[in-house]
Amino acid sequence: MTTTIVPIGYTHPAFDQLAALFDDYRVHYGQPSSPETTRSWLHDQLEQHRLSAAAAVRADDVCGFITVMTMPASLMLGTAWSIRDLYVAPRHRRSGIANALLQHTIHNARSAGARRVSLQTETDNAPALRLYTELGFQPVTGLELLNHSFDSTGQEPGEAA
Repeated sequence: MTTTIVPIGYTHPAFDQLAALFDDYRVHYGQPSSPETTRSWLHDQLEQHRLSAAAAVRADDVCGFITVMTMPASLMLGTAWSIRDLYVAPRHRRSGIANALLQHTIHNARSAGARRVSLQTETDNAPALRLYTELGFQPVTGLELLNHSFDSTGQEPGEAA
């Protein structure tokens, strides 16, 4: 079956399918399903150009997606692309879709003059790590990922409202 990778904006006819699959992705990672809120959030991210998205389409069915942020790479005086989300519907896994989405993104980043493409995943996600290293992604040593988090009301965890 032929897979086509297509950019999906908030006005694209497949946007609603993408938003539904994005909600499934969130549920996969333990978040409660919230189709309308997810759709609205994704619409805003794409409309404000905070994210760009591409979808893998088979027979008019969105079966996977990737989202990317473009950021300044200050020291290199260029740009870096950061893959934020990559998800393939369970029934389409192990069929080359994630590989195709990643190859599409790497190609587009190179064509746009980006200096690097980065991503992050859990250390125990062996299938993803294997795919990423096969495509040339290398672990970054000497750096730590640090977060300063807020809850949905803007409060720090444990902070009195």
